[in-house]
Amino acid sequence: MKRILFFASLVCLSASVAMTLPTALFTWGKTTHDFGKITQNKPVTAEFQFVNKGDMPLVINNARGSCGCTGVDYPKEAILPGASGKIRATFNAATVGSFNKSVLVESNAEGGTAVLYVKGEVVK
Repeated sequence: MKRILFFASLVCLSASVAMTLPTALFTWGKTTHDFGKITQNKPVTAEFQFVNKGDMPLVINNARGSCGCTGVDYPKEAILPGASGKIRATFNAATVGSFNKSVLVESNAEGGTAVLYVKGEVVK
């Protein structure tokens, strides 16, 4: 019985310590951008604004599009707590029709990975 109480106390203590550890935290203005109708072979760019609402610097390790048609530009320097930044996703529409592309953002933020989306319809 004492062992059970000891391990239960240890689990509770570990959980409370984990809750007080400093973290970086994305807060996004939006995570999806709808371009609507866009012209074929004419690149378009969406900007995704964010704020680091955590209490430690936010570092984006990598951000990449789901295909070669989506280029991504992201901050290479750490974003301090309370500071903001933006990620730009540029879609080059080579094929006519609807599209729904994603951008995977890998960072030290709580959760580790964020996914942003761009969508629309390419017309001639």
